[in-house]
Amino acid sequence: MSNLVQDKKDTDFFSSLKESPSTNEFIKGLWRDNPVFVQVLGMCPVLAVSNTAENALAMGLATAFVLLMSNLLVSSLRNFIPKQVRIASYILIIATFVTITDYAIQAISVELHKSLGAFISLIVVNCLILSRAESFASKNNIGRSMLDALGMGVGFIFALFCLGAVREVLGNGTIFGFSLFPEAFQEWIVMILPAGGFFTLAAWLLIFNIIQKKGSKT
Repeated sequence: MSNLVQDKKDTDFFSSLKESPSTNEFIKGLWRDNPVFVQVLGMCPVLAVSNTAENALAMGLATAFVLLMSNLLVSSLRNFIPKQVRIASYILIIATFVTITDYAIQAISVELHKSLGAFISLIVVNCLILSRAESFASKNNIGRSMLDALGMGVGFIFALFCLGAVREVLGNGTIFGFSLFPEAFQEWIVMILPAGGFFTLAAWLLIFNIIQKKGSKT
């Protein structure tokens, strides 16, 4: 009986490797299941570091890298990680790539590292990354898991950049540090404050929902 169970597991394992990944796994993260505008995940970094486009883009790229690499490793080891310790194993994997990302950002730009502060380390507890590891990567092959991570990662970058760009333009009158308006322009200081993050997120959620509803009717 145990041999039959083992044979079935081996068959399921090899058959899963042959599954062809679908581009739908990538597209869903960009739009239909966008992690910020639809699933409302990872709100801590979304609101905290999106006061400028540069910070938002850096945090989005860092999170996407950790998500991609953790999905890759979780999917590769999904048949070897015991169910009893799977969450602890996922956190250990995620923490490893967060540490790599932290040191890489510090080596590239100390100022950027200071701007992002503790929120780089907090990627470890980002519910987006842990949820994709638990709900998707641990149940699918490497190809599908990579596409899922890429879609969700790019969707997260897109959402953070949307918030960061709007807040920087209205709050500082700049984009990536380049001035956009004449000196007479009056900056909306509230946009670079914590309250501005909530206002901007609410506006983008409204716009995103309206667009999705119109798309579903056509």
